[in-house]
Amino acid sequence: MLITIRKLADGLISLSAAIGALGLIFIMLVILVDVIGRALGSPMYGSQDIITMSMTVVVFGAMAICDRTGGHISVDLFERAYPELLNRIIDIVAALLGAVIFVGIAYAVNESAKLSAMLNLSTNLLRLPKVWFQNGLSVFALLTAAGMLLRALELTFSGRDVRKKGGSA
Repeated sequence: MLITIRKLADGLISLSAAIGALGLIFIMLVILVDVIGRALGSPMYGSQDIITMSMTVVVFGAMAICDRTGGHISVDLFERAYPELLNRIIDIVAALLGAVIFVGIAYAVNESAKLSAMLNLSTNLLRLPKVWFQNGLSVFALLTAAGMLLRALELTFSGRDVRKKGGSA
């Protein structure tokens, strides 16, 4: 059961990372066009709006893959001194705490999106609706939280840590 869920989660995490990568490519193209335009005396109108909003896609799109591959900052000064069981418990608690934090981020941004929709908030120049990007950020944050929760379950029930080579504890 967990293996099937892990495969589905890995597919969603890979999709999220691909969307984040496309966002980064898009930002690079916008910057390239803007820089060339500035050199020719005609900068790209609204490039700051596009880059600012696209950064939410880049950062939060890649957050789930960062957790999946163990890319988040961790301090392991005492890891070698602690018994393996204690290290596993710490990893489980950290994954659960991370999941709670990302659910909190999703909730807060979703509440903000409701206000943005109600007040019709948009970017300064291009008038892009902020709610689109806030809803996207919420989805990415929930996906990250789900990945962290799944990692905690795998550590709890199978001892398997997907962040380590070979996926074993």
